[in-house]
Amino acid sequence: MRNDLLWALFVMFVPLSLLSVGGGVSIIAALHHQTVETFGWLTEQQFVEVFAISRAAPGPGSMIVPLIGWKVAGLAGAAIASVAMFLPSSILVYGVAKLWNRYRGTPVHAAFERGLAAVAAGLILAGTLAIFQAAGTGWLAWIVAGGSAAILYWRNINPLWLLFGGGGLYALVMHFMK
Repeated sequence: MRNDLLWALFVMFVPLSLLSVGGGVSIIAALHHQTVETFGWLTEQQFVEVFAISRAAPGPGSMIVPLIGWKVAGLAGAAIASVAMFLPSSILVYGVAKLWNRYRGTPVHAAFERGLAAVAAGLILAGTLAIFQAAGTGWLAWIVAGGSAAILYWRNINPLWLLFGGGGLYALVMHFMK
């Protein structure tokens, strides 16, 4: 049974590794779907907690991968999930980098770059929506997030100010709504 679980982790993360165009954040929606809805390894709450820990820890957004592996199958699960996530994409990036430099400056290169940017943005947006739905935060969180995104778009300000301001506003409104 344990080997089946480790194999399932491996088989789930290899394709996601190759799809992580915008980094680890770009596969959050797919991770949520697989771990919560398809396999039932995590509850909605556990997924949100693992996501929060991965975002609070220093390092890339893909730090959620070993945490999911750990939650599902302990240390062996963390190791298998990490290898399955990072090895295939590393090999792919190495191969693509050789071609990428060969065609730098060509119209095909520029078009491909613009297309990948759109794909990455869409995947990141899907991940954001998955986290909001899993957290079940309600309309106020959507307003705070939308307002923060708008401020960041039009103003060059440190995101920490928005984090503290948005958290404070959310806490204040929730306090008075009780």
